Amino acid sequence: MLNNKVEICGVNTAKLPLLSKKEKEELFIKIKEGDKEARQTFINGNLRLVLSIIQRFYGRGESADDLFQVGCVGLIKAIDNFDLSQNVQFSTYAVPMIIGEVKRYLRDNNSIRVSRSVRDLAYKAIQVRERYTKEHGKEPTIEEIAKELEVPIEEVAISFDAIQDPISLQEPVYNDGSESIYVMDQVKDRKNTDELWAENMTIAGALEKLNEKEKMIVKKRFFDGRTQMEVAEEIGISQAQVSRLEKNAMQHIKRLYK
Repeated sequence: MLNNKVEICGVNTAKLPLLSKKEKEELFIKIKEGDKEARQTFINGNLRLVLSIIQRFYGRGESADDLFQVGCVGLIKAIDNFDLSQNVQFSTYAVPMIIGEVKRYLRDNNSIRVSRSVRDLAYKAIQVRERYTKEHGKEPTIEEIAKELEVPIEEVAISFDAIQDPISLQEPVYNDGSESIYVMDQVKDRKNTDELWAENMTIAGALEKLNEKEKMIVKKRFFDGRTQMEVAEEIGISQAQVSRLEKNAMQHIKRLYK
């Protein structure tokens, strides 16, 4: 399993450094000034983030080394585009970029090969669909796309099917020109979206900054869905104490991510 792979691409994952928030900020200032050594230190200090992300994609037939390299490309792109003045945690900004890079790699290296002509038709159809949607505020039908391209309807349908990847929860299914509806908005399971997963990573990091009692209360209240009374009974303190500790914990987390 990937968790047991100590060395990836010649990197000993057991010895990867972990940077503090202050260290990241100081390094990033140097990076913007052109300091190459600071850039490399910053990259090394964020490789654990890449490792945690690529584990989600392991088991699809791709080697851990390949996924790690692609994830590092996403990390570097995030570093090049990150703006420290936006007051956003780097990990929060970087996670979607790394995920996107890995997804593009998996899509482009799909083992199912599609002929060039079919792929080209599909991309032309996609361009027509996007242009039509922008101009009319709704998606065109297959018939309208086929008419625009002057090809049989069946060929358009086949081309779409041929390049179809597994549906992403971020896939837009409707757009009225001002607001989009995504697949994730139409399914009941909201626990496994990329966005929520990224948020959970940030929350998990914040929890590590709390003391043990605060951490336990936050987990029971917001992850296990317990009431303050239930938590109080479980750990043997009053509800008022639970309320106070919970409030302190939330204020602490807010201070960390201001």
